[in-house]
Amino acid sequence: MKPRHRRIAAIAAGVAALGIATALVLTAFQKNLVFFFTPSQVAANEAPQGRTFRIGGMVEKGSVKREADGVTVRFTVTDTAKTMPVSYRGPLPDLFREGKGVVAQGQLGPDGVFRASEVLAKHDENYMPPKPRRR
Repeated sequence: MKPRHRRIAAIAAGVAALGIATALVLTAFQKNLVFFFTPSQVAANEAPQGRTFRIGGMVEKGSVKREADGVTVRFTVTDTAKTMPVSYRGPLPDLFREGKGVVAQGQLGPDGVFRASEVLAKHDENYMPPKPRRR
C-alpha cells in the first residue's frame, strides 16, 4: 500500500470512529433527557406515556396527605388552570410546603396519578436557610 493510501485509510478510520463515538453519546443523552411539563400540558396529553418527565407547579393548599405507612405522601400540583395528583414515597425536602413551588420527577400512571421518584422544592431569589432546630 502506498503512503498516500495508508494516510487516507487512517483518516477514514478516524472519521468513522468519531462518528460512532458521537452516535453513542447522542443515544445516551437521548435516553437520559427529562422534559418539564405543567399540569395543563399533561392534561392536554403533551407529556410522554411510559417515559420519565418532570412536572412543576404549586402544591395546592389542603392537598398534602400522608399515608399510614408514614413514608408515602399524596399531594396535588397545580398551575392555576389544571391540577395533577402526585404520589411520592420517600423523605420530602425541608422547603416543601403547601402553596409553594415544587418540581417532581417520575412517570404518569395509567390511573392518571403522577408517581414521583424525586421531589424538589422551589424557592424564590430571597432564599433563607431554615433555622437550626434546638434539641
